[in-house]
Amino acid sequence: MAIETTTITRDLRNLDTQTSNIYETISVLAKRANQISVNVKEELNAKLSEFATSGDNLEEIFENREQIEISRHYERMPKPTLVSINEYLEGKVYFRNPAKEGGEK
Repeated sequence: MAIETTTITRDLRNLDTQTSNIYETISVLAKRANQISVNVKEELNAKLSEFATSGDNLEEIFENREQIEISRHYERMPKPTLVSINEYLEGKVYFRNPAKEGGEK
């Protein structure tokens, strides 16, 4: 299943099949999207750190084609929320609810 790059309308009844609670499902999706976002940001910062300059001179700042291409690549990537929904629907997201497993105390 390919990941969509735009938002689409989802049937909520299909999203809560694993948790039986739409709010819990949305919480799982939000946490996974946050994990993906952090990973992508770290990866992008690592790639862009190669282009960092030590001086603050405005005359030394110029456009670097490779840096622009890297930025464009990350802009075209699907949003973390879309990736998390796709992973969830394919059963690739592991989650657990300790309150349900051990009983509430």
